[in-house]
Amino acid sequence: MEQGKFRRKLSLLDLTLLGVGSMVGSGWLFASQTAATMAGAIAWIPWLFGALAVMLIGLVYGEMAAAIPRAGGFVRYPDYTHGSLVGYMIGFASMMAYSSVAGVEAEAVRSYASSYIPGLEITQGSATNVTLVGDLFQIALLVLFFLINYWSVQVFGKINTIVTILKFVVPLLTIIILLFSFHPSNFSVNKAAPGGIHGAMQALTAGGLVFSFLGFRQAVDFGSEARNPQRDIPRAIVFAVLVSAAIYVLLQIVFLGAVPHDMIANGWQAVSFKSPFANLMETLGMGWMAVIIFADAILSPSGTGNIYLAGTARTLFAWAKNGYFYSVIGKIDARTGLPRGALWLTLILSIVWTLPFRFSMWSGLVDAVTSATVMTYMIGPVGVAALRRTAPDLKRPYRLKGLHIIAPAAFICATWIIYWAGWQTDSLLIGFTLASLILYFAFMDKDVESRQRLKNEWKSGIWLIVYYLFIAVMSVLGSFTNTKVYHIVIPNPWDTIIVGVGGLVFYYWGVASALRVPRIADESEAEEIKDASYAGATDSSVQA
Repeated sequence: MEQGKFRRKLSLLDLTLLGVGSMVGSGWLFASQTAATMAGAIAWIPWLFGALAVMLIGLVYGEMAAAIPRAGGFVRYPDYTHGSLVGYMIGFASMMAYSSVAGVEAEAVRSYASSYIPGLEITQGSATNVTLVGDLFQIALLVLFFLINYWSVQVFGKINTIVTILKFVVPLLTIIILLFSFHPSNFSVNKAAPGGIHGAMQALTAGGLVFSFLGFRQAVDFGSEARNPQRDIPRAIVFAVLVSAAIYVLLQIVFLGAVPHDMIANGWQAVSFKSPFANLMETLGMGWMAVIIFADAILSPSGTGNIYLAGTARTLFAWAKNGYFYSVIGKIDARTGLPRGALWLTLILSIVWTLPFRFSMWSGLVDAVTSATVMTYMIGPVGVAALRRTAPDLKRPYRLKGLHIIAPAAFICATWIIYWAGWQTDSLLIGFTLASLILYFAFMDKDVESRQRLKNEWKSGIWLIVYYLFIAVMSVLGSFTNTKVYHIVIPNPWDTIIVGVGGLVFYYWGVASALRVPRIADESEAEEIKDASYAGATDSSVQA
């Protein structure tokens, strides 16, 4: 494959809608009900915390992405600041999380499409199974995503912009209509299981709230294809999170207020709609709106799946560029400026997640890697603080003010979110990531110079292994164990306090462990972006 270069085609609007488009997917259709059953009338509060946590993490990545725009930046930056061990583990976790999402969204589309297209599913007793036609439908949808991405980044960006704009209409219309059936008295019903602040914490991960915000990273992953990355990436992150947070909080509030009061007489845990907003509309006698929501339930996951298929390709490309995967995956097609080898592998991985013969534990793994993708984000605050120390002369078009407060706060928030996911989620993700180190050794060079380099990079990465083990142990002992095998040893809120303090210790350990000289790749893409910087993009114009 002839080596080419990424094409800078994406505008600020494109980057912002990439984030919003990947956040407003299947999450808005289900998360409001899940959060209500877990946190009751205060279910809107964890949405605010999730938005704040993601915003802090996003701002941190905004500084790095503006200074060093890279395709798949989330995978490249850990390698630059901490070397191959950290870069590999973050890359592997990202690959698992990313490659599953397109398949999961395709399954969501198929599930809703079964209301209109017969033969996609078959019901046997209480179980619903996917038919061969249903499997082929999912694969066809993934192939469609692949083709949209395969043509050019400009085609992909414009199609995504159009789809995302259309995706705004139904949630906003839902908010407006449910306001006419709003009952303030619903907020005085406090019964929920587990309920209260504990339920709000658990809803962040188990309820899919954090998952609904994870798309903010798209502006970073597409950094090499932005017209003006130094100016637009930080702004796109902020705009995407704010817009999505406003939609989610309003949806949560109107859901809480519109549920018929007699349904929640015994607590919010009694609410169990199969398709929450659509079924709620039917219950309120607005079947026409339910039809619209069912239709959007096909469009929204499709748009998100399309973006994640593109994002996964950039992640695999970045992983290969770091030297941890086959080199053909790290090449760019000269004619289109796209990582086509990575796109082909992404299509294969996405299809594998939907195949019927997968192990039953895989569905649990999908839940784990999609709900706890934030585990790969916590390296950002550590990396940007390390770069401030090890690369003080690096040109930073966007310099985050108050980093000494924001970075550790972002790391602690990320650590809490990981911990609140519980043992069943954390054990899968941490176990697979640590077990994958076998592949790490397989791809690394074995000459004397490389062995010495690996020794130094292990010193820079051992903190991350200990951090993962710390999270795993606390997940067993704390109040979020979510398994009957273990008993709660450390009750809430003491377990959350301990995890927060531990997170602060690991943050400073991680910063201190960074490579003395960051190994930032001097690539042609970086020079192109530097030369293409807009003359008007000054430091003062992009300050936080």
